[in-house]
Amino acid sequence: THFNRLVDRVSQNPGFLEETLSIVLGLNRSDYMLDHSPDGGTSLKQIEINTIAASFGGLASRTPDVHRHILKVANLPEECNNVLDNNPAAGLARGLAKAWELYGSERAVVMFLVEDVQRNIYDHRYVENELWKRNIPVIRRQFEDVCRTGSLDESKRLFVDGREVAIVYFRNGYMPQNYTSEKSWEARLMMERSLAVKCPDISTHLSGTKKVQQELARRGVLERFFPDEPETVAQIRATFAGLYTLDMGEEGDKTVAMALANPDRYVLKPQREGGGNNIYGSEICEVLENLKNSTERTAYILMDKIQPVPVQNYLLRSGAPLRLNSCLSELGVFGAYVRKGKDMVFNECVGHLLRTKSSEHADGGVAAGVAVLDNPLLV
Repeated sequence: THFNRLVDRVSQNPGFLEETLSIVLGLNRSDYMLDHSPDGGTSLKQIEINTIAASFGGLASRTPDVHRHILKVANLPEECNNVLDNNPAAGLARGLAKAWELYGSERAVVMFLVEDVQRNIYDHRYVENELWKRNIPVIRRQFEDVCRTGSLDESKRLFVDGREVAIVYFRNGYMPQNYTSEKSWEARLMMERSLAVKCPDISTHLSGTKKVQQELARRGVLERFFPDEPETVAQIRATFAGLYTLDMGEEGDKTVAMALANPDRYVLKPQREGGGNNIYGSEICEVLENLKNSTERTAYILMDKIQPVPVQNYLLRSGAPLRLNSCLSELGVFGAYVRKGKDMVFNECVGHLLRTKSSEHADGGVAAGVAVLDNPLLV
């Protein structure tokens, strides 16, 4: 919940990002790996925080039952109790429901803003069904639909297909290629200008960028957002890996030199979402040699490469043989918060996600066919 509060405070700070509207809804996922230090210690280090279209809350709600069933079939029923209960779909829906309630119109809908072809639709449906259980109506629309049938009334209420929209839940729109035409940008602008609660609004969206992540790691920055909470600052900072600027100037030049000297110690991260964008090893040298004297390098940040300890596991993937692999896991923690004006009225950790992949893959997730959905097993 500390990261929920941090994202919210960054998004509403007028000196850091633009002011936001009175009802703010955030559905985040903060991702971590277990870092193994040279002295033998281990600690969770944050990879990134996802503030838009954070996925797999729905499917992660189903994986505990799948793994408990497998353990029973394998004649290990006592191990079933070691699989944690997990239902982020219900928790995410509670956040959406609270924002819908505060909006104050029973006829208004929650609009899932989706892609033309949605590969991950069942992940959406689990959250959607939780809303229907609460008698909250849901519609699914694309950017083009909003541009064609959307409008604002004199009070800036958003209507799509004649229905008032209480919440725009972005499950699309996190990458430039999602905006396929000028009409897509016009639709985003209409939604941002509207009275509807945006999940996320543009300032919260920007709060999740890699550059903001790097700036938050600077000395004294967290204290701006939690001036009277040193324990909160310490707990958040303990999860930060080394993060380094590539801005033009002496500090950025030092970062370039550091990366070129030891590329295997770092990850080069662009301002992109969706997975599969990070740069590793010798490719870091290729990119930075080309960009080291160009302002284009400022589109990246450099991060210490987390060093997890591999474990042995079986990965069940379509079209791939089932065999024992050396694997790495990434833990995602879902958070939901709602703020009305200056009052935080809802702030919860609502579940988790574990994704596991073969240690031979540096990058790539579930959508890329590299990682699989998993569960922590308590021992």
